[in-house]
Amino acid sequence: MQTGKIGVTTENIFPIIKKFLYSDHEIFLRELISNAVDATQKLRAIASAGDFRGELGDLTIRVSVEKKKKTIKVSDTGIGMTREELDKYLNQIAFSSANDFLDKYKDQANSIIGHFGLGFYSSFMVSDSVEVITRSYQEDAAAVKWTCSGSPEFTIDDAERSSRGTDVILHIDKDSKEFLEESRIEQLLKKYCKFLPVEIAFGKEQEWKDGKYVDTGKDKIMNNTKPAWTLKPSDLKDEDYSKFYRELYPAGEEPLFNIHLNVDYPFKLTGILYFPRIKSNIEIQKNKIQLYCNQVFVTDSVEGIVPEFLTLLHGVLDSPDIPLNVSRSYLQSDSNVKKISMHITKKVADRLNELFRSNREEFEKKWDSLKLFIDYGMITEEKFYEKASKFALLKTTDDKYFTFEEYEKLIKENQTDRHKNLVYLYSTSKVDQYAYIEKARARGYDVLNLDGQLDVHLINFLESKFKDSRFVRVDSDVIDNLIQKEEPKDSKLTAEEKNDLRSIFNVRTKSKEIYNVVIEALDEKEAPVVITQSEFMRRMKDMSALGGGMNFYGDLPDSYNLVVNPGHPLVVKISEELRKDNGEQLEQNAAAMKKLKEEVEFMEKEHGRKKPEEISQVEKDDLEKLRKELGDVEAKRKEMLETWGSGNKMVRQLVDIALLANSMLKGEELAAFVKRSVELL
Repeated sequence: MQTGKIGVTTENIFPIIKKFLYSDHEIFLRELISNAVDATQKLRAIASAGDFRGELGDLTIRVSVEKKKKTIKVSDTGIGMTREELDKYLNQIAFSSANDFLDKYKDQANSIIGHFGLGFYSSFMVSDSVEVITRSYQEDAAAVKWTCSGSPEFTIDDAERSSRGTDVILHIDKDSKEFLEESRIEQLLKKYCKFLPVEIAFGKEQEWKDGKYVDTGKDKIMNNTKPAWTLKPSDLKDEDYSKFYRELYPAGEEPLFNIHLNVDYPFKLTGILYFPRIKSNIEIQKNKIQLYCNQVFVTDSVEGIVPEFLTLLHGVLDSPDIPLNVSRSYLQSDSNVKKISMHITKKVADRLNELFRSNREEFEKKWDSLKLFIDYGMITEEKFYEKASKFALLKTTDDKYFTFEEYEKLIKENQTDRHKNLVYLYSTSKVDQYAYIEKARARGYDVLNLDGQLDVHLINFLESKFKDSRFVRVDSDVIDNLIQKEEPKDSKLTAEEKNDLRSIFNVRTKSKEIYNVVIEALDEKEAPVVITQSEFMRRMKDMSALGGGMNFYGDLPDSYNLVVNPGHPLVVKISEELRKDNGEQLEQNAAAMKKLKEEVEFMEKEHGRKKPEEISQVEKDDLEKLRKELGDVEAKRKEMLETWGSGNKMVRQLVDIALLANSMLKGEELAAFVKRSVELL
């Protein structure tokens, strides 16, 4: 019997110390089965090279649990090890047998998983002790047994094993009893070993017989050894891709279409990516791409290898050229990863462009599901935008689709303002903004439907890309100001008349929004009162709501303009009613204001002729007193007008109609509006 100490050098142990080997203890099963797959694949490679002429026989890897004995066993019929190999590979940490083997059989062994020689030692994370019973494929090789209790001390002894291969037996420690449950092992096999290239058996198939499930005696195979991505695209039909998608996501909705990746140079990459039917919530869709290394599951967090927007896709990527750390659970940033990322982005863009050009009608039907994905890609990846700008679509409020170039040509003549800027009008809700859309259409304008989750970001992005262009929401101003073709009209009202109208229409509402009354010179055929919202402020608040870093704006209440059209007959009528009801008081107030203003102006001129130190305190106090009196008279007028406006049914009715047109009249105020409407009728 041989005894000794495992050779652990500072150089070899350093990666283990640095990463604590594995962050997740459940990984031990993946590593042991990966080693068993390697051993099997090595045997196949040797046989293919003519160095093994025996029968390969049944190569199934078997996993078994004995709960009473507290053991888990992983058995293979692969290449096995001699005593010398056992000593060399198990007793010198990080001296991987895969490296030696690849040097000799690099042409045949293109699917050997192991790279570090550390996977086996993950078994000690869950075990008190580990036994390895192995017998080499070589003729006259004797079986040997390696035993270690997790310390550097080990034993190697003769053993009994009738055939080639290796058994790894784990004696599970008290803190890892969960792994003695068959359901837990089955869960791990489905997670990590679902597509390994060698069949893995765990237990027996069962059937319902005489009121209970009974074993059939047939091995229960846990994996699909030939998943769709390992086959040639020419050998697969549409139903094969659909079947594989259901295998990956049993509860998933049918995808739109797929991309089959099959690259051999300058790196090796295979896989199938599916375009899901994305609705709205980006976060729910992420972490759906599964990364494999030679069919061994690595992770479903692939942000390190694919651009952010591609994480919305579903499917599988498999590459032995993706550098992984010791636990195969983290991606390292290097040139290969960047090349792979760029290639995937290009393939996705090319596939979308192919679909657009080959069948635009079908592409348009899928657009609502593709839009979020493509918008996200254009905003976050410049290279993707360069390609996507040729097939990305803009959807109008009458459900027509245009490429960026097509839409620019469509609106250029009629929607260019006096500053030579092309104005893209858009709506975020065809229902809520219906009245505004109709007014724009009546002017011959076209309106885009931009109601998507990322559209506020897309608008900002496209404004930076489209030359001399801006996006304006259709309810952000009165129709004459959305696309100014000429200088704004001058109002015939004096400043005082405008102030009076502002006060009359400064109707207090119970809503949280803030209303700023604006007097705008409009055609008398336009609406008497319109609600608008500043494009800048609304967009900043929308960006804040989406996490755009505009927190200051996000904390502000919604702010709207209540635009009053002084030329409308109803507004003129209200002014006439005001003069009829309060003409005498208003005239007296106006006379008092005029007198006080003249006195204030006179005193200010007198003070202006003197140096500050020459003005006496009495003169300063007199001027301040006059200003206060003027302020009181102005405040009294404002209060009188606001009180009259709040009590005037016509004023209230016009304001409520404007609110109703903007879907902003609700609850008690809506009920009052209905009642008042009946009374006025």
